[in-house]
Amino acid sequence: MDLILWRHAEAEVIAPGQDDLQRALTPKGERQARRMAAWLNHRLAATTRVLVSPALRCRQTAEALGREVRILPSIAPDAPISALIEASRWPKSVEPVLICGHQPTLGLLAAHLLAGVDQEWAVKKGAVWWLRWRQRDGEPEVTLHAVQGPDAL
Repeated sequence: MDLILWRHAEAEVIAPGQDDLQRALTPKGERQARRMAAWLNHRLAATTRVLVSPALRCRQTAEALGREVRILPSIAPDAPISALIEASRWPKSVEPVLICGHQPTLGLLAAHLLAGVDQEWAVKKGAVWWLRWRQRDGEPEVTLHAVQGPDAL
């Protein structure tokens, strides 16, 4: 199974009294989302399920893909990693899954799946971490397939 973790692109700083879920992408964030979406669309299978946080910044980031997405309140900011594991059906999903979400949850999930540790690994804004689960010699294995930041594209 492939699990692609995509942190939302750069968003506006929260204004006093503003709902965090309503923060939009900055112009730089819009550019980051377009560049990363182009990179992803060259590599993602047509069957990839795209799961997106209800936060405006995540919805805008994922819209750049031009694919059907599913908005999931369970993967909103500060969601537990268990919510992302359940939503993605890790590691049993037959199709690849892309989750467009937030820090620190994405970094915690990457650390948990790759190293079995509870640490807040840094996933930069707009970046993708591509994890792959497979059986090797009868043993389950999780590998880091790719890490890509939008500023390197």
